[in-house]
Amino acid sequence: MSAAVKYTLGRIGLFVIVLVALLPTDLDIFLKLIVALAFSAAASFFLLRGWRDQMAEEMAAAAERRRAEKERLRSALAGDDQPPTTDQPPTPDSPR
Repeated sequence: MSAAVKYTLGRIGLFVIVLVALLPTDLDIFLKLIVALAFSAAASFFLLRGWRDQMAEEMAAAAERRRAEKERLRSALAGDDQPPTTDQPPTPDSPR
């Protein structure tokens, strides 16, 4: 399971736990939702740090792969990485 899925499920789980803990209280449902959202966000900052860091690393690696692939495609479209053909005459620097 990817770190992004684990982190997302962890955030949702924390929200549900806090909301269930607030159900017996004498607050309006919208206030309960806001308090649960705020408290679960603060708690996830500390409790889910490892998963958040793993997710950030995965996202950075994916962005680097996309950037490298984009550069490779750009150079291929520009004709920079075409293999030399045998039809071309040898250059003065090349061995014969």
